[in-house]
Amino acid sequence: MIIRYALFEGEIHPGKEAEFRTYVKEKLVPLWTRFPGAEEVRVLDGADRDEGAPTFAMALAIRYPDIETCNRALQSDVRFESRAVTGGLLEMFKGRVHHHVFTANEYPTS
Repeated sequence: MIIRYALFEGEIHPGKEAEFRTYVKEKLVPLWTRFPGAEEVRVLDGADRDEGAPTFAMALAIRYPDIETCNRALQSDVRFESRAVTGGLLEMFKGRVHHHVFTANEYPTS
């Protein structure tokens, strides 16, 4: 399985935190959940970090069964639509957004 992360490294503008979260939930999640082949969409809101660690306001994780499915989703119309809508979100954010793809391995806990 593949998980593609969009990491929002930086900070939400002071006083815009609730608006930022609402924008994500109401405008972007409905698009992200329509990415073709996506099996799971998770939005992780930064809550705490180690001293000296960089600030991540948010991470978006989308799981796909394989890299080919992920690549097809990246070429989809809904992905390009979501990129346009993300522009409004970035007006409330100072930092950079970068993407990383991981191969995921799951292990049962005891």
